[in-house]
Amino acid sequence: MRILHVVGARPQFVKLGPVARAVDAAAQQVPALRQDVVHTGQHYDPSLSGRFFDELGLPRPAIDLGVGSGSHGVQTGRMLAGLEQAMCDLRPSVVVVYGDTNSTLAGALAAAKLGIPVAHVEAGLRSFNRAMPEEINRVATDHVCDLLLAPTDAAMRHLEREGLAARATWVGDVMADAVLLEAGRALQSSDALSRHGLEGRRYALATLHRAESTTAAVLPGLMQALSDCARHFDLVLLPMHPRTEAALRSHCPEWRAPERLKVCAPLGHPDMLRLVQGADAVLTDSGGLQKEAFLLGTPCLTLRTETEWVESVAAGGNVVAGVAPDAIAAALTRLRTQAPPRAALAAQAAGCYGAGQAARRIVAALIGLAREPHQQEAGHG
Repeated sequence: MRILHVVGARPQFVKLGPVARAVDAAAQQVPALRQDVVHTGQHYDPSLSGRFFDELGLPRPAIDLGVGSGSHGVQTGRMLAGLEQAMCDLRPSVVVVYGDTNSTLAGALAAAKLGIPVAHVEAGLRSFNRAMPEEINRVATDHVCDLLLAPTDAAMRHLEREGLAARATWVGDVMADAVLLEAGRALQSSDALSRHGLEGRRYALATLHRAESTTAAVLPGLMQALSDCARHFDLVLLPMHPRTEAALRSHCPEWRAPERLKVCAPLGHPDMLRLVQGADAVLTDSGGLQKEAFLLGTPCLTLRTETEWVESVAAGGNVVAGVAPDAIAAALTRLRTQAPPRAALAAQAAGCYGAGQAARRIVAALIGLAREPHQQEAGHG
């Protein structure tokens, strides 16, 4: 019985960690259980990829496709071709895909076309914004997968409305497993605060990376908003994603960081967790970082017009600000004056997302899927 994990981007590496450890634990009771990892190479920058395998103790990839960047069609097509061959070579019993990236969609399609059972971790999330590539990936992936592993009650309701309830099961959110495990370690091991001059200072952590955030129409306003927000803190730290850095050169060649906005290179997961723990606020377009902030009780300002993580908004710890500078400034004021105490936010998040038991539930469901009879395509075996 062989489980194949398909990953390619930072959030997927974080989610893989608890699931891989749970597979190892389950193998004590199911001796035939094995696992492999295929890395598509979607995040090919070492700061976004290789260091995560080392820092999180992940299984080394059996195959690295090295796909790299490209348009959605080019990137996904290369992944499909490479994953089909990888699956034929590795002969998995079950394929697992994570989240909402091009790697997710390509892994699901390749497995489905080969007749290999495929499961989606983080199924059922919906922003209802079809302009987001991630939303297309989510919906298409859910509709081709055999097992839909939903992180929240809201995700289960979405799947039921789409006629997918029979394939869906609630497991909780594996990111909660990762954050609850890694946060204590980060507190002890990371020197990110001292390294960036943040000890004893009121600071915010900011990130921007989504395709819709880095267009010529949107990015200048977001950078102005971050500059404006910096006046309310001693410092705003912005780890610069390669996509955003390239977009700034193209769309905002004259932009320079103001005095209280510090730009740095991308950071590893322990450093990011430590920075979230110590921040007065998180300003981000990242779904994963919204969730990490909620789990750690840190108020979050979402620099988008919608979010999949509605639980954090309902709890009062996340304000969806939009992308206009004036709207973001007003939302920051609301967040700073109205966010609940950090301990209350963290407690609500643990209740919403399964209190660190999602990976164990996921692996039990995967073993059940692998044991079901399936018809695989001729030529796969």
